[in-house]
Amino acid sequence: MSGTVEAPAGPIVVVGIGADGWEGLAPTSRAEVERAEVLLGSARQLDLVPAEVPAERLPWPSPLTEALPGLVEEHAGRALVVLASGDPMLSGIGTTLTRLLGADRVRVLPAPSSVSLACARLGWAVEDTEVVTLVGRPIELLHPHVQPGRRLLVLGSDGETPAQVAALLAGRGYGQSLVTVLGGLGGPDEEVRTGTAATWSQPAPALVVTAVECRADRGTMPLPTTPGLPDGAYESDGQLTKSEVRAVTLARLAAVPGQLLWDVGAGAGSIGIEWMRAHPTCRAVAVEASAERAERIARNAARLGVPYLRVVHGHAPDVLSRLGAPDAVFIGGGLTTPLLVESCWDALPVGGRLVANAVTVESEAVLAQWHAKVGGELVRIEVSRAEPVGSFTGWKPAMPVTIWSVTRW
Repeated sequence: MSGTVEAPAGPIVVVGIGADGWEGLAPTSRAEVERAEVLLGSARQLDLVPAEVPAERLPWPSPLTEALPGLVEEHAGRALVVLASGDPMLSGIGTTLTRLLGADRVRVLPAPSSVSLACARLGWAVEDTEVVTLVGRPIELLHPHVQPGRRLLVLGSDGETPAQVAALLAGRGYGQSLVTVLGGLGGPDEEVRTGTAATWSQPAPALVVTAVECRADRGTMPLPTTPGLPDGAYESDGQLTKSEVRAVTLARLAAVPGQLLWDVGAGAGSIGIEWMRAHPTCRAVAVEASAERAERIARNAARLGVPYLRVVHGHAPDVLSRLGAPDAVFIGGGLTTPLLVESCWDALPVGGRLVANAVTVESEAVLAQWHAKVGGELVRIEVSRAEPVGSFTGWKPAMPVTIWSVTRW
């Protein structure tokens, strides 16, 4: 996109401004605003600039993303200054403009971010605090970060966020978590309100940061981001890669931040879900032929904190061509389908990983043929669980699972 937008003659200057307004701006930031010919920002931010500043003031249009390239081109050649809240590079307009124009065409003058101000008020070390951005995003993204003892700063779109966060925590068995809402940080009307998630009922101002100290209720089992969540974490009709096998499978798929997984024959969606839980930037597509299972996958994904899992209802390999190039592929079902393994293998780039699981003799035969053809590693896993045998305990074996894993070089 950056090649299609004509930027102003000089760099666009993005000035971070806090709730303390004009008085809180550094001299360099003030000077840039005073020399501007055009000021862009929200109505609230524009009102913080004294009337004596002569620039033309333009509030952001809605929707902003679509209008931004045209705005930049319209004012090419003029001194353009953009006002932003706090640090413009923290989920802000500075990041958007840099992606649009390139870093050399944007100059950013940050103010203290809401994260820095919140940590300063709370006495929390910034490097030990997880920041979760929910601005324009679903609340379910918070789930993977809810872990015993963790400190979270949640950035939301409006004053409804604290109540939504408290409800999610209470529903997950973290009702004793301490919730602190910090409003108007750095401004004259700054306020702090504290309570527990289970009892939260306080109103909140529009501009807030929600701080959480996660405390699990008695009997609550953590759901870590490491592979192998308990089978009971999933809604399933039995088509589920069991916990122990899932952990080994995901270890061989080797989730890397930013990479894309195809989960083919997804069943309950557990492989794609846990791939995405490994890192916030991991992406996955779950392919499932059953409409009922596809709907179930979407529910599992939302409940386990990865609502952006893409669910494709259709038959593989027919639908694979429209998924986008994968970095890794898991085949959990349909190995005997003609051309399925070939299509997955051909889609992989150099360094891409393919892992396939088989429980039937026919599927094992397919894996053996491919192992002979392109190499990789074949492993068989057998899991037995202790169960009552009369008044004693014995081992009940589950069906063995053969795992083929290979990297394309």
